[in-house]
Amino acid sequence: MNRRDILKAGAVGAGVYALASAGARAAGKAKPAFVLVHGSWHGAWTWNEMTIRLAKAGHAAFAVDLPGAGSRTRFPASFLKRPLDKKAFATEVSPVAKVTQAQRTAHVVDVVKSAAGVGNGKVVLVGHSWGGNTISAVAEAVPDLIHSVVYLTAFMLRGGMSPGEMLGDPSFKAGKVLPLVMGDPAKIGALRIDPRSSDPAYVAAAKEAFYADVTDGHFAAIANLLHCDEVAQTVGVKSPVTPEKFGKVARHYVHLAEDRAIPAAAQDRMVELVDGSGVGGKTVVHRMGGSHSPFYAQPDALLEVFRKTAA
Repeated sequence: MNRRDILKAGAVGAGVYALASAGARAAGKAKPAFVLVHGSWHGAWTWNEMTIRLAKAGHAAFAVDLPGAGSRTRFPASFLKRPLDKKAFATEVSPVAKVTQAQRTAHVVDVVKSAAGVGNGKVVLVGHSWGGNTISAVAEAVPDLIHSVVYLTAFMLRGGMSPGEMLGDPSFKAGKVLPLVMGDPAKIGALRIDPRSSDPAYVAAAKEAFYADVTDGHFAAIANLLHCDEVAQTVGVKSPVTPEKFGKVARHYVHLAEDRAIPAAAQDRMVELVDGSGVGGKTVVHRMGGSHSPFYAQPDALLEVFRKTAA
């Protein structure tokens, strides 16, 4: 390939994005924008396949890096040294240990306020996995800006319940994530994993938990994007949702039948607890096959679900 071919290829790629953006702008005023919040050890990159699809469908889409995650994370020195010193890695205090749920909530509230003006004045607020904790708090904070709140196999907790309490529920017994955690979160300030592990058994377990239905090669690429520390402070923060605010927002739960991170039983249990809590409304459940990360494993099917939540 010569220089002209390279430039031509770049122009074609840019054209696709320009058309998608133009489509979003043309239809955006009639449709809500999407604000997309990632889960543990992930970042805004989680949504790469979804933002372009949403744009083509006429929705502006904003993917968020939460404080302490994605481009906003920092790595412990021991993580960067290979071969890994497991003792040092398990005991080094996390550089993101002081990040709080309040900071994450405030950041996403700011994004929602900006995004609401791009579409029809409201947003579809989506949270994956641990990101559910943040979107609940945001929906409680600015309910008038939320068209709907969407839990993608995510933590959706009744008012007064913490994520740690839910993790202890019997419905989580089959979950495959906690065995990956290294070190004491209370001492190092993080739920710590090793996404760059060279241990085949550990890599296989991580893939099973998070990306059971993508290829090994695809998972290897994704693993290089994961960060090692998920902020531990959020584990004990109780859900702030109330009938007066959160309860007025339409809510959806996207249930993944073969999820090994948040088992199907735990997903069902969270819907049951919230709907039975007196918060108001009823969760609309969208059932899909597949495991924890459909944004890469089946993005077209997920887009159709997202479009329903924006109706």
